[in-house]
Amino acid sequence: MFAIIDIETTGGNAKSDKITDICIIIHDGLSVVEKFTSLINPERYISPYITKLTGINNDMVKDAPKFYEIAKKIIEITEGKIFVAHNVEFDYGFIRQEFKSLGYTYEREKLCTVKLSRKLLPGFNSYSLGNICTRLGIENNARHRAEGDAVATSELFNILLAEKNKNKLFQKQGIEELNSLRIDKVKENIIKKLPEETGIYYFLDKNNSVIYVGKSKNIRNRGLSHLTATAVKTKKMLLHLYDIDYQITGSELVSLILENNEIKRILPFYNRSNKIPFFTHHLYFVNNNNVLSFEITDQYSGKENVIKSFPNYFSAREYLNKIITEYHLCLRYCGIDDNNGPCFNYQIRECFGICHGEESKEDYNKRALTLIQDFLYPFPNLIITEEGRHPYELCFIKIIQNKYYGYIYLDKSEIPNDPYYLFESIKKGERNLDTDLIVLGYIKKNKFLKITPIK
Repeated sequence: MFAIIDIETTGGNAKSDKITDICIIIHDGLSVVEKFTSLINPERYISPYITKLTGINNDMVKDAPKFYEIAKKIIEITEGKIFVAHNVEFDYGFIRQEFKSLGYTYEREKLCTVKLSRKLLPGFNSYSLGNICTRLGIENNARHRAEGDAVATSELFNILLAEKNKNKLFQKQGIEELNSLRIDKVKENIIKKLPEETGIYYFLDKNNSVIYVGKSKNIRNRGLSHLTATAVKTKKMLLHLYDIDYQITGSELVSLILENNEIKRILPFYNRSNKIPFFTHHLYFVNNNNVLSFEITDQYSGKENVIKSFPNYFSAREYLNKIITEYHLCLRYCGIDDNNGPCFNYQIRECFGICHGEESKEDYNKRALTLIQDFLYPFPNLIITEEGRHPYELCFIKIIQNKYYGYIYLDKSEIPNDPYYLFESIKKGERNLDTDLIVLGYIKKNKFLKITPIK
């Protein structure tokens, strides 16, 4: 059973405008079996522009029922039926919003005759209701009135049913199946499942395997944004997307850490191109005869002063060359030039001469330390306080000896008064070589972050 619906409104925004006219035609797949139509008092002013378009003015709706007075009828007449409309998202969106304002969640399966027409009647220049009715010879003497447009849509629906039965490709499919594209079902799942909260989300394929992990301060909106993306990679991913899952974090920083950890753990196919799972080379600093020096190593164990990690030697060397130029570092103290005389950069005036005795160790170290500070926390041991997963909870992230350690969620009533005891209560969590870069970047980005130093 189908409920073919058309409405007129005071404007185009479902959140700020209201319905002025509605018509619901019940169709059993063969013919029309019932019709309900009514003007509606929108309880707000109808502009001259809308009156000119629809013919509905303020006097006409003055004594008409308000939406809440016919809401029960709309629920009953459409119960168990597929909601059909020409550009269904417009009509469905307005009706859902009207019910939402009454504290009721209105949900029906949907069918769009625009999408269905494109599939069964290909080649039309336009699929607007007016143009398609002209093309098919459907009369509509009450254009832009709910009943006139609903009747025209029901006649179009009859034509589409006939076309379906003539087309061998679609004969064995139910009419609703023609328009229930998999991606539409995915969209419904995202809307139903994903809350508008901070966290991470998982895209799953038909085997329930994770193909993508993402994070956002609003995971529902971010999840929906993928469905309209134009990037080739995203379009390919959507071909394999069947379901979604999520974790609420409350803390944006924890969502960044958790996303990174999950990508490294799961290695989802559509994250691989921009999330390197393994690092083979590392840039670290040492004290070389009281001069801060930088070196590249492929051995991480025991290198506590690592400031950045890379997937290969060439990317590590490229970064080292960059900071040598930017900070006027000496090649001799970057493991590149081991001559006894001045380094090559001194000869081209890029090094200020520590290798030739013209720059003091103090001045050189001060400049090198500026670089290192970008990879150090404000305090060696600290706690970062973030929002929890609900209003009665907070999240605490622990940094110890300039390294990320872990995080904990605590009910606000359970938080120790002494920061030291809170610090000790945070147990070691999962981390990767780039976790500290994530946390450091977050600290720099959020100047008003609550940070508590621990002595």
